[in-house]
Order: sequence, then structure tokens, then C-alpha cells
Amino acid sequence: MRVFLNPGHDLEHDSGAVSPVTGLRECDVAAAVGELVKGYLEAVGYEVRMWQSDNLNWDSDYADRQDCSVCDCANQWPADIFVSIHCNSAGSTSAQGTETLVHNMGGRAERLADCIQRQIVDSLGTVDRGLKERPGLTVLRATDMPAVLVELAFIDNEDDAELLRDNQDDFARAIARGVTDYEQML
Repeated sequence: MRVFLNPGHDLEHDSGAVSPVTGLRECDVAAAVGELVKGYLEAVGYEVRMWQSDNLNWDSDYADRQDCSVCDCANQWPADIFVSIHCNSAGSTSAQGTETLVHNMGGRAERLADCIQRQIVDSLGTVDRGLKERPGLTVLRATDMPAVLVELAFIDNEDDAELLRDNQDDFARAIARGVTDYEQML
């Protein structure tokens, strides 16, 4: 199985959400978790490509990002599944938990999302915010394969931010197990 991993945002141009307390950046958490997921999936025989970029679908303003868009690279490879890794933010300290987003409910993307969501919630004990439809998100709309966007936890919630900082390996293992669970369902 070919898995395309997309850690959210960009280390140089777009940090994503930032913890107001610790300064923890979403792009750094996503990059670290993505590298770990890649390693775990490759260890069990998956082909994995990973790219972290703000150029999702030819929408970057930066000249050095015009060689390929994330979605086009995943489509041209072609990947069997696409997993984008993010940290959530609500602008308040009370929201917490994990949610996994899909273009629309039904079909393989929902099954993949459910497998990953269950693994994260069961492994880390995060609040289960469930699966959500987000048809407007570029990485879910412009990819040709089952695609999910995983919001690991809330970076602006103190308890969730601690998990994002200290339990990156646990998040990665849960995502990798979710992918293997999904493959077993096929």
C-alpha cells in the first residue's frame, strides 16, 4: 500500500497554530509525528512519501514552492491513501480532543478516518470529537484517493498541548495502527 503523509503547514512559511503558553508550533508537532509515522509504516512494508508544504494545490505565494503541489504529487504518484496531520486550535483554552476530517461521509475515507480516530482516542485517552465532514478543505477535495485530515489535539489547551509535546511517538503509533487496521478491512 502507498501512503502519502502530509504534515500540516510549513516549517518556514506557515507555522499553523501556536500554543499561547509554551510557543509550541503546529508545524513542528506535525513534522515530528509525520516522520515517526513514516518510519513505522515503512517498517511493516508500506511505501510512504511525505511532504510538508504550504503549496497544497498550486496556491502558494512563494516562488520556491512551485515545483509541485501536495495534492498533485499524491495524485501523480499515485498514493492509495492520503493522511494530513495537524493540531487543532479554538482560540480558547477549553476545547480539547481529537477529530478526524473527511470530504464526505461514506466510503473508504470514512473507514480510514474511523480507524485512525479510534486508535488515537483509545491509545492516548483524548476526548473523542468524532469524524467530521469538511468538503472545503483542499487536501480532502483535490486528492483522488481516500484522504483524511487528523486533528491530533488542541495546541491551545494546556492538557492537550502537553500530550502534543510529550506523546508524539504515541500519536504516530496510533496513526500507523489506524492505517494498518484500515488495510485489513479492505
